Amino acid sequence: MTGVLDIMSMLTEENMRQMLERYREFGALPGILLTFMKSFIPPLPTLVIVGVNAAVYGLWLGFLYSWIGMIGGCLLTFLIVRKVSSYPYFTRWALKPKVAKSMIWVQRNAFSYVFILSLFPVGPFVVVNIAAAVARMRLISFLIAVIVGKGIMIFYVSYIGHDLQSFVEHPIQLVYVLVFIAASLFIMKKAEAYFTRTPVEMSNTLK
Repeated sequence: MTGVLDIMSMLTEENMRQMLERYREFGALPGILLTFMKSFIPPLPTLVIVGVNAAVYGLWLGFLYSWIGMIGGCLLTFLIVRKVSSYPYFTRWALKPKVAKSMIWVQRNAFSYVFILSLFPVGPFVVVNIAAAVARMRLISFLIAVIVGKGIMIFYVSYIGHDLQSFVEHPIQLVYVLVFIAASLFIMKKAEAYFTRTPVEMSNTLK
């Protein structure tokens, strides 16, 4: 336990920035791997690793590398859990009263559940991926919710992280970030309505 705490104490913004600078000769790989590991090591600080990627690689490349790594980690977690979700451990876990109640809600609102929680830079990312997989959420719906939700989150964290001093000096710039998030929420609610249509609703649309 002490060893884990020691490792976590080293994951400061300055230490990670130095690490990325040291291994920049490997191109995008260090930046992608750093965010990829977030799906398997929950204590990794999302705000720090995404912000550092943007500070080291620049806004757009930092955003791209963080996005690829995080989406890859979420997808792999989802596919692994869905593959083994019929195993006794997951079956017993899903039958627990509190979990079973939550799973019903997740099954009914899977798209919103994954998308909205993907918008936040802090939260139970691993639990979200596991719950979506155990609830048998459709792969295409999961991908769209994660790709867009994580994309929005990573963009605004990268936008702030690549020039943090500017936001400290001019906090009014955060208004643009909030407007961007609000517009994204509106667009994705429309997308959710489209991708979660029932067969009856789809047939009525085609008439």
